[in-house]
Amino acid sequence: MSRIGKLPIEIPDKVSITQNENKINVKGPLGELTREFSPDIKIAIDGEKIIISPLKDDIKTHSLHGLSRTLLANMIEGVTKGFSKTLLITGVGYRAAKSGQGLQIQMGFSHPVTVEAVEGIEFEVEGNTKIIVKGTDKELVGQIAANIRSIRPVEPYKSKGMKYDYEIVKKKMGKAGKTA
Repeated sequence: MSRIGKLPIEIPDKVSITQNENKINVKGPLGELTREFSPDIKIAIDGEKIIISPLKDDIKTHSLHGLSRTLLANMIEGVTKGFSKTLLITGVGYRAAKSGQGLQIQMGFSHPVTVEAVEGIEFEVEGNTKIIVKGTDKELVGQIAANIRSIRPVEPYKSKGMKYDYEIVKKKMGKAGKTA
């Protein structure tokens, strides 16, 4: 049995959870999230706790047990606190600006790159080199941040490009000149 899956999930006061068979709807102060879980997983809402248990005793169900618990815990955290990812831009002439709900990013191409906002995601730009992607769905926030980073990932020779705030890029040496 999964060690993570065995842990009960605490339901905060401001969160309401409704269950329709395997479809769970979590509503909180920041928004509402819905997800359908595997029919092999039993989700029991018991007062202020949610207990998740497998219905079958096979490898697939055991692998879904901990995953289901984590996904449900992330849904509850998302509607109460929210999630965010921070991207940093490094390089001369590289910058970002907010345009309406989306982003306008200049990363050394002949044209600015436009990133449209997706429902449930909002962007913040601090200065012109720091982009913050915020939302209630952890998967969606991570995917949008990865898509933005893929426009121009940081390169290891001059450390120019876009990276996460926690990312460490090892700088490489360039070609050595002739010494003879």
